[in-house]
Amino acid sequence: MQRYLIKNIRMVNEGRIHEVDVLVEGERIGRIDSNISTPRKVLEIRGEGKLLFPGLIDDQVHFREPGLTHKANIHTEAKAAVAGGVTSFMEMPNTIPPAFTRELLEQKYQIAARSSLANYSFYMGCSNENAEEVLRTNARKNEVCGVKIFMGSSTGNLLVDNPHTLQRIFGGSELLIATHCEDERLIRQNLERLRTEERELRAADHPLIRDENACYQSSLYAIQLARNQGTRLHILHISTAKELQLFGNMIPLKEKKITSEVCVHHLHFSSEDYDRLGNRIKCNPAIKAPQNREALWEALLDDRLDVVATDHAPHTSEEKDQQYEKAPAGLPLVQHALLLLLHYHRLGRISLEKIAQKTAHAVADCFRIRERGYVREGYHADLAIVDPDRATRVSGDNIYYKCGWSPLEDMEFPASVTHTFVNGNLVFADGKFEESEKGQRLQFDRS
Repeated sequence: MQRYLIKNIRMVNEGRIHEVDVLVEGERIGRIDSNISTPRKVLEIRGEGKLLFPGLIDDQVHFREPGLTHKANIHTEAKAAVAGGVTSFMEMPNTIPPAFTRELLEQKYQIAARSSLANYSFYMGCSNENAEEVLRTNARKNEVCGVKIFMGSSTGNLLVDNPHTLQRIFGGSELLIATHCEDERLIRQNLERLRTEERELRAADHPLIRDENACYQSSLYAIQLARNQGTRLHILHISTAKELQLFGNMIPLKEKKITSEVCVHHLHFSSEDYDRLGNRIKCNPAIKAPQNREALWEALLDDRLDVVATDHAPHTSEEKDQQYEKAPAGLPLVQHALLLLLHYHRLGRISLEKIAQKTAHAVADCFRIRERGYVREGYHADLAIVDPDRATRVSGDNIYYKCGWSPLEDMEFPASVTHTFVNGNLVFADGKFEESEKGQRLQFDRS
């Protein structure tokens, strides 16, 4: 395996930015120092003017394989991920068939081992009938990222609303439980109320149907279950100001039993964008009124929100162009999350150090990922190099998603991802991929 020496680069890591040299030896970071002499048989990468981030870890993606590969597959979406500096992902169970058994879950790992440029893990899926099968995953708690429970229906109809099933899983799981929280009863009430208006529903109605109260009530219920059972709970894609009162920032992340995630689209878009983008930004939970976006930013910066993810969920343009009630929810984002956050850094909204914290360090700590998420000697060499002064305009020519579109098309970011290392392999460099080596299965340290 090739050895690399990254020279004179500004490393963004563990709350600091300082100029270093980084030696990559095999799969690992061999040395970090202020001045490393160039060894023999090493490929040198000049880092002047560039930034080095720990590779991003996206804790929520939908790569659609198996069963929905007309939209995406693990190979295509992992390529898009590494092009955006994302070196590891955790993928959701709402494929066809859903990952409701250990055998089906393991099949997804086998697909990724053959085809994914990025490191990978997959959530065990829950239904109202498979609680005992879910709990058997406890035996693999250091090899599976978590258990996913849809406490509100979304794409794939994996709704779990049986109180006995929820009690059994919350009480018995030794893995992190990640929840999609929306109250199904309130969503249906809101939908029926709008239907009485006798007009065609449109994308702008989405946040009225999946409103703030539906999110709050479901998140509150999940937290009550977790507190009663002592469960390690992670609530995904918080989208409302009201939910933020449920989370605190008074204890270190590693000591938290209940953590939260915010997604880049809820930090970027608001309900004002439906007139322009329509179903292209239809997602669950919905993108809501601007005051929610502002509250999410505040909570991210003061650490009530613990990690940033994408909830990357591609659909074809044809599917999205249907009438509102037929169009599926979800949007593709994994390639552009880091660039979007760097856009907000340029606007003075978030520091580079906080970007590294929320997209890498905190994800590794939250899930207890083994030897990743930081730029440290001896850790896996998962790294992203960014040129902060080379602009990137999103267009059909440089989108790697299989679906071929992005809600961010025509947006110009102030930076570009120039190189991405996964386990010491330079898998992406200046727009070209090296696919001879695949990513690895993530490992976790859980007692």
